Amino acid sequence: MSEENIEEVNVLEAQIKHLQAEIKALQQQNNCKDETLHFRGQMQEAFSYMCGQTGGGGKEAVVSRLKEEVEELEEDLKLQTQMNGIDLNSCITKTLQSGDSKTVLQFCLSGHCSEITFQLEFQLSEVKVGPRTERTVTELNVVLDSNDLQNFSRFLSRVEENKDLLLFFRTLRTFSDRCDDRARTFQHFQEKFPSVVSLPGGCRSEVMSLKHPELPGCVLFVLWSVEVSTEGSVAPNLQLLPKIPEEALQMFPLQPAGGAAKAFQSLLRVLGPEAAIEAVVRATGLLPEPSVQTEG
Repeated sequence: MSEENIEEVNVLEAQIKHLQAEIKALQQQNNCKDETLHFRGQMQEAFSYMCGQTGGGGKEAVVSRLKEEVEELEEDLKLQTQMNGIDLNSCITKTLQSGDSKTVLQFCLSGHCSEITFQLEFQLSEVKVGPRTERTVTELNVVLDSNDLQNFSRFLSRVEENKDLLLFFRTLRTFSDRCDDRARTFQHFQEKFPSVVSLPGGCRSEVMSLKHPELPGCVLFVLWSVEVSTEGSVAPNLQLLPKIPEEALQMFPLQPAGGAAKAFQSLLRVLGPEAAIEAVVRATGLLPEPSVQTEG
């Protein structure tokens, strides 16, 4: 074989190897897409049609089936939102690592639960162990936008440390519900007793102030915080804080200033938050107790 023929064979072999490398790269990309995207039913048929893998009954039929699938997914999402109270605004997924035995995905979520907005960023590691696939959450970061964040900070640190997404969402829902209960109660009393009750920070704040119209210097503050433990338990904490001028205290030296606060705690244990607050509001405004109608 001449040198010219040998050189030509070498060039062809190099081109063949280059084409083989391109085919292998394309196959890996295709496998990566197959592992990342999981569709079923009508959605899978529609994407198969768009990829030219099947006729699927024509373009109009495929578009109709795809529309039905999207409507079903939207209905499922709406139902899930109503059940768990979590409304997602966006979800961005990125594949960080893809292999035969391990896949690492990065998720960026944003949404809200009632008036509380949140942002989550975490990594999900999927490792194949025989016939099973083990999933582990790693690198969890949480950002909350809430006026009660000081009561939530220790819990968030614990969640990020333990990578416990389920505990976060469950506690967020309970915490949000308790904050909504407080807001409804504050707004109810402000509308019912506008001459006595005021909300300096709005109905979603922790403070409600009570004062008699003719005694502007004497104010009672109802402080209602929602406490969250590091384990995720949520509980309300109500306190009554009096603000009495020094002149009034000198007129009644034998009456302890903390008497009203202790009496309020006793009312809480017996009546519960709403009835206890109403009793204090009526006493502050010198309002009569509601009449009780009996059947005669």
